[in-house]
Amino acid sequence: MAKVLMKGNEAIGEAAIKAGCLNYFAYPITPQSEVAEYLAKRLPDVNGTFVQGESEVAVGYMIFGAAGCGERVMTTSSSPGISLMSEALSYIAGARCPAVFVNIMRGGPGLGGILPSQGDYFQATKGGGHGDYHLLVMAPEGVQEAVEMTMKAFPLAEKYRGPVMILGDGLIGQMMEPVEFPDNLYAEPLNNDDWATSGMDKRGADKKNIVKSLFLNPKELNDNNLTLKAQYEQMKKEEVMSEAYNTDTDYKGLIVSYGTMSRVCRTAIDTMKEQGLEIGMIRPKTLFPFPEKEIYDAAAKESCKAVISIELSMGQMVEDVERCVRGIKPVEWYGECGGDIPAPETIADVVQSLLN
Repeated sequence: MAKVLMKGNEAIGEAAIKAGCLNYFAYPITPQSEVAEYLAKRLPDVNGTFVQGESEVAVGYMIFGAAGCGERVMTTSSSPGISLMSEALSYIAGARCPAVFVNIMRGGPGLGGILPSQGDYFQATKGGGHGDYHLLVMAPEGVQEAVEMTMKAFPLAEKYRGPVMILGDGLIGQMMEPVEFPDNLYAEPLNNDDWATSGMDKRGADKKNIVKSLFLNPKELNDNNLTLKAQYEQMKKEEVMSEAYNTDTDYKGLIVSYGTMSRVCRTAIDTMKEQGLEIGMIRPKTLFPFPEKEIYDAAAKESCKAVISIELSMGQMVEDVERCVRGIKPVEWYGECGGDIPAPETIADVVQSLLN
């Protein structure tokens, strides 16, 4: 398949269509508004539906409604917009409905700035809304991977009957790269007749399907939470994705980094290699479930003296890295979150200073 040069936001929109998603509800917010602009024009060509809600709060419940009908549905937003959708996200998770949320992160807290950030790691991986729930979270490093993860997100949401989040940032949303849209990532929607509110006549059923997250009976609520927990444990067994870089060497230090920041770290590792210093990297592709074993095993290598979490935040992922390393090696952190992305030379200097 021929590659086409596309902006990240637009490529995410096209990937959703190619994944069979014809329902998109959103509210504009930089730096991801081009997704809505693209789909507002593109969805009518494929008999799809785009509605701009009056707010992110409204959009969250539009998503809930479509997901409860068993339809493939997606929204995109950026940091404070996702915050406003977090109540609906909790409802969607509690009611066990499949949906895809894309967060093209900006800086924070508050309005912050529109430049790239990874400050929503806690929000994405620890729930974000209320209650005992998780999102399956995937973090692309570029436009091509954003396409592939978007296309994978829909069948994963249906497999686990829950929300899936693509966690990108302003750079991934705004930059242009050549991409292709693989046919083999498309999956036919699952049969949702046993639970979705798609209509008794359509299903040929004699009973109503009820989608809800309200369980006033304590045992029923506990059972629902146990069902969710079992799904999250299954994710940990089946859906962990990560990439190892330069770990076939006797590396002195191990970097853990994801998304845009991992691209900078990759260049820094190549630079340090030319200078005679071997550094390895584990790049989590899924932030939940997190690549715990992969990080532990890489940290346990005898030549490795320390593990360094490098991120565009004030030390959010480092907590998970420390948990994975389990004290067998020192864990350090470096990050920036004002919108500037540190240069590879800066990363190389930081790594060398931390290892000396």
